Amino acid sequence: MAKYDFDLIIIGSGAAGLTVASGAAQLGVKVLLIEKEKHMGGDCLHYGCVPSKTLIKCANVRNQMTKAENYGLPAPALEPVDFSKISAHIKSVIDTIQPHDSPERFEKLGAVIRFGIASFTDPHTISLAPTDGKTPEHISGKIIVVAAGSAPSIPPFKGLGSVNYLTNETIFSQQRLPQSLTVIGGGPIAVEIAQALHRLGSKVTLLQRSPHILSKEDPDMAEIVETSLRNDGIRVITGTSIEEVTQNGEKISVHYGTTEHPAQEITSESLLVALGRAPSVQALNLKNAGVEYSTKGIPVDNRMRTNVPHIYAVGDITGKHQFTHAAGYEGGIVIANAVFKIPRKADYTLLPWVTYCDPELASIGYNEKRAQNAGIDYTVHTEVFASNDRALAENQPNGKLKLLQDSKGHVIGVQIAGLHAGELINEWVAILGGKMTLSTLAGAIHPYPTLGEINKKVAGTILSEKVFSPFTRKVLRTLFRYRGNV
Repeated sequence: MAKYDFDLIIIGSGAAGLTVASGAAQLGVKVLLIEKEKHMGGDCLHYGCVPSKTLIKCANVRNQMTKAENYGLPAPALEPVDFSKISAHIKSVIDTIQPHDSPERFEKLGAVIRFGIASFTDPHTISLAPTDGKTPEHISGKIIVVAAGSAPSIPPFKGLGSVNYLTNETIFSQQRLPQSLTVIGGGPIAVEIAQALHRLGSKVTLLQRSPHILSKEDPDMAEIVETSLRNDGIRVITGTSIEEVTQNGEKISVHYGTTEHPAQEITSESLLVALGRAPSVQALNLKNAGVEYSTKGIPVDNRMRTNVPHIYAVGDITGKHQFTHAAGYEGGIVIANAVFKIPRKADYTLLPWVTYCDPELASIGYNEKRAQNAGIDYTVHTEVFASNDRALAENQPNGKLKLLQDSKGHVIGVQIAGLHAGELINEWVAILGGKMTLSTLAGAIHPYPTLGEINKKVAGTILSEKVFSPFTRKVLRTLFRYRGNV
């Protein structure tokens, strides 16, 4: 039997890699965790979830202050935002969380931590090039998990390489707020940052290629968010085609066209390119291991295995579901298969996600787009936030909940656009994951007044269509001789 330096080598210390490292090390597996950056925690901690949500909170607080009069309060005198202080606050939040993802913590769990650039030399061997420039060493592993994450996707727009554009990896460390900003992209990252910076004082224009922002969502749900952006004062231009990016003195110009107006130009102080993430596959030398891959990521089966059975890939590197919670889930799948040798399969049917704009947009299961693509017959039921007393009390009545049922009456998906939608979707995670019936939800006692009542109300509305049907009335009149209106 071949002998290896480690039972398990993990490349990348994001959510997926840390999940595998923590679980495997505590189970007695000899683990090596390799990270190319100077710190652990991956994109989520340093360039994604944590800094973006911290920025969003800062922006929403500022926005609430500007709307004090809407709540009967005196309008405060607001000074211009000092973005260096916001950047410092973002860094302080990252620093507070960092110890949880520190080398010291994982070494105490039993893992070996090394920093450097990892690449394959053969299916079981990794070349580790230390960050200090020392000679690379070769390390072997019985099982290897690739969790190398992703990087900002940079399109080949003419002239883009000649300007100093921003991405989600550079925006949070800026020391000043741009007076004007053009955002290329209409996905979650683009929408969240565009709204946040606008609320802090930037004049923002958002250019989206698709007919509506958040193109993976249903148009009616995305429209709620788009309307909010426009009401904030953000200029949202959809159906665009970027032709060229040029430097104009201290400003950056984006030349673009639409069907109605083929030649247009927008000039701003800064440019943010937010067109999603690209799997970080190039530096790994995957060919040396015989691992199949493309610019879209590393294909895996439902047990997270690549075409080479002892090599797994998890998280953003697969190009599938680029969410931190999906990466953590996939790490658990690897633990089951690689450590316990239990053939557990990944199932994304009930994978929830949230776009943290205002209002938030949350989803679980099928929306109408995905149901139509899957050929599923469905019915739609909606409830609006304007009929929820807590939403009215908070002066935020915009939004709705949309529930999809299949032909058998099973709930196959829920989307929520509204105040704290990301928190509200958690109840549906439990309901759908636990196979709870709508009658159970409708009969459950929810505290009043809470936003969560909207979940109970949609269930009650669906059931009431059956309970208060003409057939039920007829049966009751026959049985009990009721004399009410027919």
